[in-house]
Amino acid sequence: MASMIKGPGIFLAQFAGDAAPFNDLAGIAGWAAGLGYKGIQIPVDPRFIDIDLAAGSKDYCDELKGVCAEAGVEITELSTHIQGQLVAVHPAYAPQFDGFAPEALRGRPEAQAEWAAGEVIKAARASRNLGLDVQLGFSGALAWPYLYPWPQRPKGLVEEAFAELARRWRPVLDAHEEVGVDYAYELHPGEDLMDGTSFERFLEAVDGHSRANIAYDPSHFVLQQLDYLGFIDLYHERIRAFHVKDAEFNPSARQGVYSGFAGWADRAGRFRSLGDGQVDFVAVFSKLAQHGYDGWAVLEWECALKSPAQGAAEGAPFIAAHIIEPTPHAFDDFAGGGIDRAQIRAMLGLGA
Repeated sequence: MASMIKGPGIFLAQFAGDAAPFNDLAGIAGWAAGLGYKGIQIPVDPRFIDIDLAAGSKDYCDELKGVCAEAGVEITELSTHIQGQLVAVHPAYAPQFDGFAPEALRGRPEAQAEWAAGEVIKAARASRNLGLDVQLGFSGALAWPYLYPWPQRPKGLVEEAFAELARRWRPVLDAHEEVGVDYAYELHPGEDLMDGTSFERFLEAVDGHSRANIAYDPSHFVLQQLDYLGFIDLYHERIRAFHVKDAEFNPSARQGVYSGFAGWADRAGRFRSLGDGQVDFVAVFSKLAQHGYDGWAVLEWECALKSPAQGAAEGAPFIAAHIIEPTPHAFDDFAGGGIDRAQIRAMLGLGA
């Protein structure tokens, strides 16, 4: 049988907390399993994983897998969104991201970038010890403040930004190659890798590195008004992870893509719980199945209106209902016959 999408899974980052069952791996794994999820995508968060230990100890990773198996789920991927973000931060955003780094590194962006790259590499080694082939996260951003070219960008600014981004990520990607793990960048507004064009620019800067791949999330493409179905046709060979997240775009006479600095609930483009937005998930799952994607379909809950409890409860059955079991044969095979070559040539009006 052809490959099949795995799921449903759930990304834990938006549900992690300081109270049970959301403050340790056993508790949150049991919670997810109770909602019908088969997999959990784990952020590199000390509440759930000791990344230093996981990078060096397969026994410890086997223990983590055992905790999850006992709860009834498996680990889909590790997420290093926060750490990946810190690999490249423009000074304008440094104060906002300062809290993502260890306290000893506060106010030291260069040290933060070095630390973050090391953490992503540890997560690659931990992924291998966990038997995982992919981890995912953000690219970080140096050029983002200059997205809209007014005043005109100085010639070479974008090229230099991506050259520096590639310089920072190249050793990280090489470390992924050493352990046989892909890094799937979530293409996301606020990151220098936001769409297909920017991903291609980065890919060229890292010489087409085989470990530089994509975490596909159609919600970010709805907000950018990008063809999220055609994107799969173009980039399916690089899609290695899948966030199932919904969104809607409702432009008005007052606002469009940029939404006039409005809060999430009042923006023209806003994230919604699964089934409440405009993403055509029937078509998305069909496209991914057509192109042989066999990774996990993982809920990422972010909604401007609905509670996380309701969004999580509705997510598992929604994803399960959209996963396509590939057909083992063509629908018209029943009409086939035992026609030989001579008969075929006769049907075409050709001689023997």
